[in-house]
Formats: sequence, C-alpha cells, structure tokens
Amino acid sequence: MDSIRELLAREEAGGEVTVRGWLRTARHAKKMSFLEVNDGSCLSGLQLVADSTCDGWEGVVRNLSTGCAIEAVGQLVDSPGQGQRYEVHAQRVELVGGVDDDYPLQKKRHSFEFLRTIAHLRSRTNTLGAVLRVRDEAARAIHDFFYQEGFIQLHAPVITLSDAEGAGEMFRVSSLDPADCPRTEAGTTDWSADFFGAPTYLTVSGQLEAEIAALSHRRVYTFGPTFRAENSNTSRHLAEFWMVEPEVAFCELNGLAALAEEFLKSVFGRVRDRCEEDLAFFNQRIDDQVLSTLSHVIEEPFGRITYDEAVQILQESGQEFDFPVEWGVDLQSEHERFLTEEHFGRPLIVTDYPRGIKAFYMYLNDDGRTVGAMDVLVPRIGEIIGGSQREHRLDVLRDRLAEQSLPEEHYWWYLDLRRYGSVPHAGFGLGFERLVQFMTGMTNIRDVIPFPRVPGNAGF
Repeated sequence: MDSIRELLAREEAGGEVTVRGWLRTARHAKKMSFLEVNDGSCLSGLQLVADSTCDGWEGVVRNLSTGCAIEAVGQLVDSPGQGQRYEVHAQRVELVGGVDDDYPLQKKRHSFEFLRTIAHLRSRTNTLGAVLRVRDEAARAIHDFFYQEGFIQLHAPVITLSDAEGAGEMFRVSSLDPADCPRTEAGTTDWSADFFGAPTYLTVSGQLEAEIAALSHRRVYTFGPTFRAENSNTSRHLAEFWMVEPEVAFCELNGLAALAEEFLKSVFGRVRDRCEEDLAFFNQRIDDQVLSTLSHVIEEPFGRITYDEAVQILQESGQEFDFPVEWGVDLQSEHERFLTEEHFGRPLIVTDYPRGIKAFYMYLNDDGRTVGAMDVLVPRIGEIIGGSQREHRLDVLRDRLAEQSLPEEHYWWYLDLRRYGSVPHAGFGLGFERLVQFMTGMTNIRDVIPFPRVPGNAGF
C-alpha cells in the first residue's frame, strides 16, 4: 500500500489504490461526500470523493466526521479542483476508528499553548506534523553526515556520576525511599546503600564518554537525550532534550570550527532539499524568513572572530542592550543576534572565551585568561553550537578541576586518559531542538519536541 506522499508523487493518475489515514475534513452534500484524509507522510491531504455507488455510503460515509480513522479503496484520478493534483473516487470506505463528539481538533486554528495540553493529539495538526517530519529528516541527515565523514556512533550512558558541565544542575537517580532513607552516623543519606552505591544523576552530556572513544577510534559522535535540572520557564529551555556531540582526536580549535560549519551546511542543505513542502508551509505560516535564512546559512561562509573582538564590537555599537556588555561576562542571545543579524549579516563563530565562564575541560590558552572554546551563532536564535578544544595536559586539567571545586576522584578515569597516550582533541555539542527551531521558525522550543519536559510538567 502506497502512502499519500507516494500517491501524490506519481507521474500520472490511474489504477486502484488503498488509502488509510485520519480525516482532516468531511463535507457532505446531498448526493456526494468529500473527505480529506491525511496519513502523516506529507503535509498535503488526499481528497476522497464518494457517492451513492460507494460501498458503505449510507452506513459509514454519511456519518464520518473530522478525526475519524478510515480505510478507502478507489480509483486514483486527476482532480478538477485547484490546489490538488489527484483525488480518489472511492468504491469502498470502511470506518476503522470513530471519534466522540468532543474531539478537540476541529477545522480551525488552535493556539500552540492549547495544543501543548493535548500533546497526544497535536501531531495530527499541520504544524506539529510538519515539525515531526523535519525532525526525522534532520536526524537522518546528521547520522548520514557523520557516517560519510568516517565517524563511529557511541551510545553514551544516561546514568552517570559525573557533572560534565560542572554546573550542578542535575537530576538525581535513586532507588531509595525518600521517606525512609538509610542514614550515616553523621545523619546524612547513606548513598552506599543506594542501587549504584554512590550518588548518581541523569547525564547533562555524553561528551566525557565520547572523549574515551575518540582516544581509541579518533572520530566518534553521540546522539541522545540529555537532562538539565534548570528551573527556566522560557521559550528556549527544556529539562530533557537531545544532543549531538562529535569528538575528534588529533584536532585543535580551527579544525573543529571547520567541522561545525561543514556539518551545519550539510544538514540544512539536506533538509531544504527533502522537506520542501513542509519548509514552504513554515515560511508561509510561521516565519517568512525561514527559507531565506536557511539558504543564507547554506551558501554564505561563516565569519570568525574572538570573544575579545565581539565584546569590542558590542560596546562600540551604540546599542542599548538589556544585559550590559563587559569582558568576562557570557554573551546573551540579544548580543549574539545583533552580531549575526545586524553587524555581520551571516553566521558567526566566536572563539577564545574567558576561562572563568567556561567548563573545566576546555583547553587553557597561552594567555592564561582565555580557553580554546567556540560558539557557532546563527540569525534568529543565536548560539546553536558550543564546543572547545579539550584540555589534554594532565597538570593543567588537575588545576582546572581544583579551580572549580570538582573532586578528582569522580574524574579519575578522565585524568587517566591524560596519562595514557593523550593527544590534542576537540568536540562540540548541538542541541537538536535548537536546530529544529532554526529550520522551522518555531518560536517556542516546547513545540519542536513531541513531549516537552519542563518545570512542573512531565505529562504524556
């Protein structure tokens, strides 16, 4: 059985076809019914035309309404109507699943806020259905890019002892009963009695494990869920999201920046070519800059500046920012968007950030004040990739752990990597939902992941 996407892509009409899907609309005239069915394979629906000669006309067709699941058999013919290439003249229609009268997705526009309350149904809408298809194509493009570049995929653990970011915003994992925890003599929780025998958490990154594999297989990547217990109720934050994290041995910061640019251009180009209908929909209904911005990223070379240069540009811009700009403070979204949208007019890679605002594992530059970090900034969103050259010198890494009050015993194996065949290596992290946001123009990150996890909400 062909999908609706495959049927609409046929070179010519003709022949008997079977269509299965859910009704977007059902219009009933006196002698004829017009049913628009969609199966999720593409944005467009396929119109079924049924009359009294159709098997099921009285008992089924005339009672169909929006949301019903059906199976129909008929002839694929050229459509006389505008905006549709083919339609099906139904010979038989079967009701597979009916709907109650209170079905919430009627033929009208629903707010995204409302759709989040019915996440089990919202993928049936045009917008959220298109988001799922773009996510799928982007994920395939990511895997294909790394495969073609000789990377090996690593399945990093979700449960960990280590805080890769050093920020402490982690979800604890425990099998202990919080109402009856075993205690030490000092009265604190006895974590040795827990399932793993120590405090454990949901991972914030697969990077540290990727470094292990990179130092044996040279080019690896992870692509999986990560978690942040950050109480941020914004349009840019999720508590659970997917991260893409390549790690490359025998690589320094310049090589990493080149990889990041090539990676984004490849993924964006693939999605633009294969999700043409969905992207046109986003460009028309969500953000009329989606297609032009996407093409701009694909076709224009990325600019490169240092953090020092970025601060100077921002301070001399004459702009009044909500967050004042000064050296030693991380760039905010408004700063990043000014640089990419107004000053440079293209994507930008900013390198060499102050050591005090970056993680312990980043390579300490010779100046002692900055680290070999980079952020890739794009219009409309700001940072889309963050990465760095990793600190491969044992003595410097120990100093950096102490500087951030991180216990060496939690990172003993990470330090071992610097003792046994250490080499310069680098990697970056890409928040997959930020990528999908950029490609679709969706303003809230909760609408580009099927089941968002945010403070106070883990439903569905």
